[in-house]
Amino acid sequence: MLDITIDRLGQESGVPVLLILQIEASNGYDATPQHHAALKTALERMGVVFLQPGDAGPGGEGLRLAAQAGDDGMRPEELTAANDD
Repeated sequence: MLDITIDRLGQESGVPVLLILQIEASNGYDATPQHHAALKTALERMGVVFLQPGDAGPGGEGLRLAAQAGDDGMRPEELTAANDD
C-alpha cells in the first residue's frame, strides 16, 4: 500500500526489522503490545487508516490509505512535452 521497505518501517517505528519479519510470519513471540502499537502508529503517520467493522459501510475490519490533501495531479489539458517526466 505504501510502497516502503521493511527497513524504513523499522526506522519509522523503532521496531527491529527481524522482529517485524517474525510478526509478519506469525511467529513474533517476542513482540510486545508496545511493538504492535509502535508499528500501528508509524503506519498511521505514513497514511494508513485502520478500519473497524462498519467504518466504511458493510464489511469487516481492514485498511485503506488516508486521503491525500491538495495533490489532485495534473488535468489532461495541462499535460505537455515540457512537463513530461
